[in-house]
Amino acid sequence: MRSGFAPGSNIGKYVGKLVLNIPSCRMINRVTSEAIRNRKNSRDRITALTAYDYPTAKILDESGIDLILVGDSLGMTVLGYPDTTHVTLEDMVYHTRAVARGISTTLLAADLPFQSYGSADQAVASARRLVAAGANAVKLEGGQRCYQQIRAITDDGIPFIGHIGMLPQHVLEEGGYKIKGRTAQEREFLRQEALAVQEGGAFALVLELVESSVAAEITQLVSIPTIGIGSGAHCDGQILVFHDLVGYFPWLKPKHVKPEADVSAAIRDAVRAFIQRVRAG
Repeated sequence: MRSGFAPGSNIGKYVGKLVLNIPSCRMINRVTSEAIRNRKNSRDRITALTAYDYPTAKILDESGIDLILVGDSLGMTVLGYPDTTHVTLEDMVYHTRAVARGISTTLLAADLPFQSYGSADQAVASARRLVAAGANAVKLEGGQRCYQQIRAITDDGIPFIGHIGMLPQHVLEEGGYKIKGRTAQEREFLRQEALAVQEGGAFALVLELVESSVAAEITQLVSIPTIGIGSGAHCDGQILVFHDLVGYFPWLKPKHVKPEADVSAAIRDAVRAFIQRVRAG
């Protein structure tokens, strides 16, 4: 790109002074990964929801949510797949771009989908694509066996969120969505998973379907905030799938969700009213 500035000129200072001298210019108070990290043990719990499109993201952003996740759950809630293993990196890039257009203050994270982080190099390449699409951070499932991938992502300067407990990308091999941490062996495994994620440089950790007392124990164990989903009330924050929160996916209702609305019923009523009005002339 060409400009009117000579090579070596101090363009940064010039632009900085120009911006500061514009009376109407104001800094947007963006939520950052460091701000989320600093909410550890705070009475101000972290709030997070998924979003997969522009209007949903804009509404969540305007509502004051701390964190939006473009989750690979879009495979089920948006694309109609039976689980998340069918979601591709191209799917995630497409939806991350859409969500990013609707955000002005919220921190935006995106999932690395199934088979997109088999090695450290692949994990970094995939994470870079999500960042290029607008993500401020990325998330992948697993701890100890993904340590090299996690470390490579954070060493590349990309903020990272861990995810342990029930891992939806492994639902086929696990035979369903099951609560984790009910045995002493599972409890110790989850402790080691959490420590591995922390050691890898994560700024936060999602605990999915972890037995409540174990989630509380892990929350005390690690120095980064935990964000629970179906893991009890003792985490540093909570995340839900947006469609579950507002009743937009009535064909599957997780036991840990208490919907705050019934969007699917409202849509049906609106559509039926439209049909009746049109047919009545």
